This record gives sequence, C-alpha cells and structure tokens, in this order.
Amino acid sequence: MTTQALTPARDAFTVHNSASPPEDVIFGSSPAMEAVRLSVGVAAGANVPILLQGPSGSGKEILARLIHQRSSWGHGTFVKVNCPAIPNTLFESELFGYQKGAFTGAYASKPGRIELADRGTLFLDEIAELELGLQAKLLQLPQDGQFCRIGGHRERQVEVRFICATNRQLEKEIKTGTFRQDLFYRINVLTIELPGLQHRICDIPMLADYFLDKFEREFNRPVPTLSTRLIQAMQKYSWPGNIRELENLLKRYVITGNEETICSSMENGHGHDLEPELPVEGVIKLKDATRKATKELEQKIILKTLEAHRWNRRMAARALSISYAALLYKLREAGIPPRGSGRRSKNESSSRTDLKTAPISGPINREP
Repeated sequence: MTTQALTPARDAFTVHNSASPPEDVIFGSSPAMEAVRLSVGVAAGANVPILLQGPSGSGKEILARLIHQRSSWGHGTFVKVNCPAIPNTLFESELFGYQKGAFTGAYASKPGRIELADRGTLFLDEIAELELGLQAKLLQLPQDGQFCRIGGHRERQVEVRFICATNRQLEKEIKTGTFRQDLFYRINVLTIELPGLQHRICDIPMLADYFLDKFEREFNRPVPTLSTRLIQAMQKYSWPGNIRELENLLKRYVITGNEETICSSMENGHGHDLEPELPVEGVIKLKDATRKATKELEQKIILKTLEAHRWNRRMAARALSISYAALLYKLREAGIPPRGSGRRSKNESSSRTDLKTAPISGPINREP
C-alpha cells in the first residue's frame, strides 16, 4: 500500500469534552422534540450503535454529545470525525492508525481516532459521504469493537460508544447503491430522527434568547431584545438552514445591532417559496403560471441542495435522486455559473446566487 502521511483538513477530526447547551434549549417544547427526548433517554442507557438522521443544521452533533454525556462513557473522550472533510486516501489511516513502515512516510507508529475514543464515544458525522470501499472497512468495528492498524497483524479491541449521523435517508441510499446495506444494519440499532426547525416553530423564541445571551457574552456587548414583529416573522420563515441558520443570523444581529439584517437575510432566503408572483390585472393563464412557479421552486431546491453539499454537483445529484447529466442541464437552464475552475475542493465556501439574474459565465466543469 502506498499512502502519504498527509495532514487531513482542519477540523476533520476533533476531540471534545465540552458541555452541551441546557437540555431545555436542546429539546424545547415542541411535540416533535418530545419524542426525541424520550429516544435520547433510551439511547443513553444502552451501549449500542446509534444513528441520528435529520436535515443539516438540525443539531445532530449536539444530540450526540448529550447522549455521550448521559452514558456510562460520559467521563471518556468524545471524538468527532467529519467524514466529508477527509480525503478518501487519508480516512483509513487516520481512523484506524498505522504501524511504522506501513507505507511511504510512516516513520513511526500512530494510533488512530478509534483508539483515542476508547472508553468514550466515536461520532462519525455525515457517514453517508464515505465511498463504498471505506464503508466496507467499518463493518467489524460497530459489531464487536475490533480493528487492525494499517500494516499491523494484531487485532485490537476497544470499548467505544458508536454514533453516526447523516442528513440523508439511508434506506434510499441503499436502493441507489451508494450505501452498504450490511453497514446500515450495524449502525442503526437505535435510530433517532431530528426534525427541521420549521417543525418546531414554537421553540424559536427560546432558541433566540439562548443565542443572544451566548453572543452577548462572547462579544461583550449589550443586545436589545428582539421585537415581537421580528419574532413573528421568524416563526413564518421556512428555515432551510435550520438551527445553524438561526444561530448565524443572530450572531450577525449581535454584531450589527440591526434587526433589518435578519429581515433582509430571511427575504433573500426565500422563506415563502410557494407564493408565486401573479399579475395584478389581466387574465391569469393557470397552466403557464403553474409551470413558471414549479420551475422557480425546482431551481431554489437545486440551489439549496448544492449549498448543503458545498457545491459538489455529484453529491447534490445523488441527494436529488437525478442523474449528474440532468443536474448539469438544469444548472445551465437556470443560468447558474460554475464555481471556480479546475478541481473543486469539498470545503469550498458557497454563497447564494440569484437564480433570476445570474449570468452564464461559461461551460459547467465536471466534478473530479
């Protein structure tokens, strides 16, 4: 095996012993989160693999930390592995570790993240992003805690609480051939479904208070209370970015001190995607109006999916259950320009593009 001992992307692997937000903030008072609260109580008391499913930004990592803290391994280490941020060539060596001389650049033996999580929790975030070959290498670990370092000949044993998270429905990924069925059965002994923020609107005032207090202390500046008008507007918004979007908007508000920054962001975020523009006067052609509204909604869904997958078009196509060629066609049709040129980084930052005005600046490059 020839592998370079490279350094993975920053924050791909993190080790934490930090505390979670208060539980009343995590769970709120919505019926959807009450079901999650009950599931967490069961999951924390059983040392079995746990699968957390929910949209991006819904709080899967926070929930994983809470399960860890409540479990019998709560005194141990919480090790997060950010699967999409790690090059495939590095994932195996960083997760399992390696022996001296196992490959070019392995000048000394190195323990992997599994060993760091011994008597603690290993959290694999966005596990659905792993390629099939790497998924196969994980099969034994959640079943019996055994693994072998690269270049090693001895099976090692760890006691690890195994938690995985994904923003996809893995049953659908299995049908499309992008996720292994045998791995799915090993990681979903207990499954917890997290709702998006639009399904827990009643929790927005409490979440807003929590974030405002947090950022007031972080930036050391007084923050005025949000107006009733703004709270009502926030409860009508669709929140495609979920709690993470709410957190970032309130951080911006604390820095600027202007409620209009939040209102403007929500307006640009198309919180009312199903409200088509209709002529004030004249005849409305229902067929044409419906076709136009459907096309606009489709383009907004595509844009949000691309942003959620860091503008990786192949991953976005899989998430949308369409072919890569079909996605490229729809991007050209919408006039969405390519993001940069040449090989695209998975960590490339994304910014919102106005679908109605974005010019076509050239042919869309193929993903590497």
